[in-house]
Amino acid sequence: GLNPGQEEISHISNLDHEHGTLADALKNADAFIGVSRPGLVTKEMVASMNKGIVFAMANPTPEIMPDEALAGAAVVGTGRSDFPNQINNVLVFPGVFKGALSVRAREITESMKQRASYAIAGMVSDEELTADNIIPSPLNKAVADVVAKAVADVAVEEGIARI
Repeated sequence: GLNPGQEEISHISNLDHEHGTLADALKNADAFIGVSRPGLVTKEMVASMNKGIVFAMANPTPEIMPDEALAGAAVVGTGRSDFPNQINNVLVFPGVFKGALSVRAREITESMKQRASYAIAGMVSDEELTADNIIPSPLNKAVADVVAKAVADVAVEEGIARI
């Protein structure tokens, strides 16, 4: 019952060709990344996982509320600003575009996106890193400049910068 996009993703993400329900898939899983719909995941599903990561990203109501997910997960992130570890695309924008435009890059590459993600993660020092603090705040004004530098550096390294 998958649409063509889901089918394509399954070939990349489901290398063992597993079948079953979401509850089946979460048993002994290390991570769940949801971008689907509210209320999809239950406390019992999270409890069946290894004590890992739950990123419940459906907005405004996530697949499971963070306080419920913490019953079985070590780290929980969501798109909501009223819980710790807000995962928000504002962390990437405008930094990616600022960096690419600053060197007149011909394109945005996967390497740029990957380096941007490492730059964002690197903004939380080892001393600051906790289960409730894995990513900088979307209100941190330094993020855009850090991401821009990372993206510009990659563009130069890849030879796609025009400056």
